[in-house]
Amino acid sequence: MAEIIDIDDPGDARIAAYRDVRERDLVGRQGHFVAEGEVVLRVLLTRAVHRTCSLLVTAKRFDNLGHLLALVPAAVPVYRASSAVMDAIVGFHIHRGILALGERAPMPGAAELLDQLPEEALVVVGLGIANHDNVGGIFRNAAAFGAAGVLLDGASCDPLYRKAIRVSVGASLIVPSARIGASEDVVALLERHGFLPFALSPSGATPLAQLARPARAAILLGTEGPGLPAGVMARARTVTIPMAQGFDSLNVATTSGIALYHLSQAATRIRRAGD
Repeated sequence: MAEIIDIDDPGDARIAAYRDVRERDLVGRQGHFVAEGEVVLRVLLTRAVHRTCSLLVTAKRFDNLGHLLALVPAAVPVYRASSAVMDAIVGFHIHRGILALGERAPMPGAAELLDQLPEEALVVVGLGIANHDNVGGIFRNAAAFGAAGVLLDGASCDPLYRKAIRVSVGASLIVPSARIGASEDVVALLERHGFLPFALSPSGATPLAQLARPARAAILLGTEGPGLPAGVMARARTVTIPMAQGFDSLNVATTSGIALYHLSQAATRIRRAGD
């Protein structure tokens, strides 16, 4: 059973990692992250490769979390505080009343991750995805439709940012991910590992519904507005999601969900056809 430690003073040094959460979100946590909410905590404790370092839970949520607290390793402290003390610690009202501090597992390089994937695999590539909600949504869709991994460039935000984890419902803790190096040519990298890159764009040449699924496929997504770099678009197969006349804009996370659904179903049809 994990050790339960009551916290009455927001200045207690033992809970320093939880202090001023929003400010720490911006400056980073030196190899750690904060997860929020019961659903995300369950994922962290049962499925994630990342280590759980501690929990901070409000007293009013405590009695209803026995099923989860039983999963906490004995060496992991569980801090219990009143709602008022917890809000004072983190700097705003935490209505979910549950936070956990995790230690990041090492993130592989993009080539290393691609090397580890099976012969049939679907990956998502984000270039310049600077909104944490979008990154979280992309990871949630990747988990839902069985993507084998997510690659992000240096301009894309951190998938283990607190809000990205929350929006992903914990998916960013379990979907394998990697950073594309600043000097890496993403199209060449994908092709070298046998992936056919599909660049999603309103100006794409092929309607998504007409897209056949190869054994290894990569969905390339760019930032909303500018989209994918011209150099990437010129070398990948461009794909569009047709929309109503006079409108050509979809949220990038929504785009990822539509594209992932289509390709995941196309893969199912291909396998059944060969049975």
